[in-house]
Amino acid sequence: MVLAHVLYSQPIFSLLSTFIIHADHPNVSLVLLLAGAICAFILSYLLIFAVIKLSKRYSLVRRTEPGRKQDTVSRLGGVPIFIAFVISALIFYIHNPDLQQKEIIIFWLFLAAATLIVAVHAYDDVRPLKPLPKLLAQTIAVIIVMGPFINGKFNGVLLFGFGNPFQSLSTGVVPFYHGSTVNIFINSTDIRLLAIPAVIFTWFWMVGMMNTVNLIDGLDGLAGGVVAITAICIAITSWVLQQYTIAVLCSIFAGAVLGFLPHNWNPAKIFMGDSGSQFLGLSLAVLSIMGGAKIALALMVLGVPILDVAIVIINRVRRGQHPLHYDRTHLHYRLQATGLSVRQICYIFYGLTILFGALALSFGHFFKLIGIILVMLVMAGLIVWIDSRQQQRGLPIKLDKSDPGKNGPASIVPITEDPVTDGPPNHQEPGQDGEPVAHHPSHISSSS
Repeated sequence: MVLAHVLYSQPIFSLLSTFIIHADHPNVSLVLLLAGAICAFILSYLLIFAVIKLSKRYSLVRRTEPGRKQDTVSRLGGVPIFIAFVISALIFYIHNPDLQQKEIIIFWLFLAAATLIVAVHAYDDVRPLKPLPKLLAQTIAVIIVMGPFINGKFNGVLLFGFGNPFQSLSTGVVPFYHGSTVNIFINSTDIRLLAIPAVIFTWFWMVGMMNTVNLIDGLDGLAGGVVAITAICIAITSWVLQQYTIAVLCSIFAGAVLGFLPHNWNPAKIFMGDSGSQFLGLSLAVLSIMGGAKIALALMVLGVPILDVAIVIINRVRRGQHPLHYDRTHLHYRLQATGLSVRQICYIFYGLTILFGALALSFGHFFKLIGIILVMLVMAGLIVWIDSRQQQRGLPIKLDKSDPGKNGPASIVPITEDPVTDGPPNHQEPGQDGEPVAHHPSHISSSS
């Protein structure tokens, strides 16, 4: 905040303000979009050096249980991402002439919620918390974002419904509905009992997105790259829809995440930790709702990670395990067991995210439904290919039933050889629940 205040007082900011006042609004938005993204990237990239140095000086690494290897890599990468985003947004987003009063309120609500999320989970990245306090923090953050405490109305983001996928087909094919939106809940900002379904659905969307990003943060560079690509897709969609202010905010967010990625590239010098993954998930959830629900876009672009998380959780429950039980059944770990390197797996996820992002940008509402089905087919094809690949290499999955609290997390045990990685043998990678992953000659142990 101090840095933002200093920037405000400099001549460069005065020149920027003068340009904003006299230029056309679309041109201003384009300048703010590019400048905001670049500023966020540079700030994030530079601040991470400071966080790495401070983490080493003050031993700000996650404390592990007795008998387990101590983590030596900082998990506070989410903090500089958040700071870079806030500073850049205060400079390049708040002063956009197209910004409406409601958007300003939503921004400050989102900022308050994100501050809570980052603070709680940054503490968790150093001193692990129980699941309940973290879930409570998520719930409070969602309530803050909805803004139900101002004038008896919801002044933040609340998910009432979706765009109508059949609008373009309504002449003859689906004649019973011609509207542009489908309001599955009461479409009112008043705080009343009829709004409860919308509140619950919004909670599931935001908490689900936070946990999805957290769960896919299992390999160096994976979650950061996927989230950045998704944010860029939302920015492009918002720009096409002439929602310039939302596009600017998305670009700033993408820039902050991309500034972190070089430091997190395998072998990583820093992990984003739960503070980063939770902030990234909350940001995607909010940005996908602002300016009209872009749920189908987010579901399509993030289709593979979301389906992966859903399948893993369902299988854990079917085995009688806790949904957050430690194992290596996530898609990125299964790909690693086929012999692919960490970087190769990231390229696969990036490629799929870009592919489905491009399709989502090209498709209308109805064809986005077809796109989501295509995502499911691709996911099924990947699973079949992985099973075939593992059988060829003699690497069937064996779930270790050991208790994570005593003997370490459950693991996949290769029968003949270890998966190939780009990092050194002892390189550690983050798991979804904060535990480091240590590669050992005889087995591979990790949190999910």
